[in-house]
Amino acid sequence: MTAERAYDIVLFGATGFTGGLTAEYLARHAPPGLRWAIAGRNPDKLAGVRDRLAGIDPALATLPLLTAEVTDPGSLRAVAEAARVVASTVGPYIRHGEPLVAACAAAGTDYLDITGEPEFVDLMYVRHHAEAVRTGARLVHACGFDSIPHDLGVWFTIKHLPAEVPITVDGYVRAGGRVSAGTYHSALTAFSRTAETARAARERRAVEPRPTGRQVRAVPGKVARSRDLPVWAVPLPTIDPQMVRRSAAARPEYGPDFRYRHFAAVRRLPTVLAAGAGLGTLTALVKLPPTRRWLLGRLASGQGPSPEQRAKSWFRVRFVGRGGDRRVVTEVAGGDPGYDETAKMLAESALCLALDDLPPTAGQVTPVTAMGDALLHRLTTAGMKFEVLDEGKAPSAG
Repeated sequence: MTAERAYDIVLFGATGFTGGLTAEYLARHAPPGLRWAIAGRNPDKLAGVRDRLAGIDPALATLPLLTAEVTDPGSLRAVAEAARVVASTVGPYIRHGEPLVAACAAAGTDYLDITGEPEFVDLMYVRHHAEAVRTGARLVHACGFDSIPHDLGVWFTIKHLPAEVPITVDGYVRAGGRVSAGTYHSALTAFSRTAETARAARERRAVEPRPTGRQVRAVPGKVARSRDLPVWAVPLPTIDPQMVRRSAAARPEYGPDFRYRHFAAVRRLPTVLAAGAGLGTLTALVKLPPTRRWLLGRLASGQGPSPEQRAKSWFRVRFVGRGGDRRVVTEVAGGDPGYDETAKMLAESALCLALDDLPPTAGQVTPVTAMGDALLHRLTTAGMKFEVLDEGKAPSAG
C-alpha cells in the first residue's frame, strides 16, 4: 500500500448501531497520530456521530467525514483510494457489500467487515480474490463475533498441541444477549437464500485451490450428549466452521490431518428440541415474501440493545483439542458478543492491519491468516480472555 494515502483507517457505516459503537471504541483506543475518518451516505448523521465522538475526545471535533453511497461506485472508489484500511459495518452484505469490496480490491486497500453471510463471502472470493491478489489488498471478512472468537480460538488451541500430528478440535458456544436490527435482517436474509448460498459454495469450490499433501475438514457432527462437557452438543450452521477450515488450509501448523466440529452447548434436551422446531419454522416462513417482509419490519434499522442490556450480555466458547497423545481444553470469553465485543474486534482488526508488522498476504484471507498472533495479542490486551483450562495426556479410546 502506498504511504501517501490520506487515512490509515476509514470506518464505513459509522451512523449505524454497530458502526457507532466501533467509532466510539476507536475514539477511546486509537493511538495518538492515527489518521482516521468515518464514512456514510448521510452527512448530517455523520456530523452527529462526530459530535458524540468529540464528547469522548475533544480533538475529534475535526474528524474527517466522507460521504459515500453503495449505489455510487465513484464515491466508494474515492474512499478506497484515500485509505490504507476500510472497515465496513453496512449489511446485509449480500445486498450492500460488494461495491465496496470491489473498490478496495481494485485500489489495493485492505478491507474488513463483520459479515456472517457465507453466500457473500464465497461470492466475494469468486469475483474479487484474484484482483486483490494482483493489487496486494487483504480482504478479511467475519471480523466480529462471526468469526474471530472461533477462528482465533482454534488457532490458540492448536498452539498447545504437538506439531506434525493429526488434530481434532470441537468448539462449544454459549452466549447471552440481544440482537440488533442489522444482525436480525442479515440472519433472515441468509435463511431466505439457502439455494443461493449452496450455489455460491459450489462456485467457490470449483475455483479455490485445496491444500496439497494435507487433509482439512469442517464436519457438522450430530446432536448428542457431549463426551467432554456436561451439555448437549447441537451443530451450529454458521460461517464459523468454514472460516476455521480455511485458516487450517492456509497454515501448516494445523497438522497433516485437521478436523473441526462446531456446536452450540445446550444444557437441557427440551431446549434443543424447541430450538430445532423454531428454526425450521422460521426458515420456511422467510422464504415467503409476505411473511419475510413482515418479519423484517419487526426491527427497524439502527436499533439495538441498550448499554444496560449489553452490560448483562456475555459469551464463552470452549474448545477441546486432541493431537497425538495430548488433550487441551481452552476457552475464549468476553462480554456482549454482538455489539460491544464485535465493535472491539473490528476496531482492533483495523488497527492491526494498519499498524502491526504482519506476514505478507493478499487476496481474501481469514483473520488468522492475515493477523494471527498480532490480533490475538491485541484482543487479549483489550480484555478478551484466551485461556487454557486443562491440558494433559488424552484418555485412551477405551
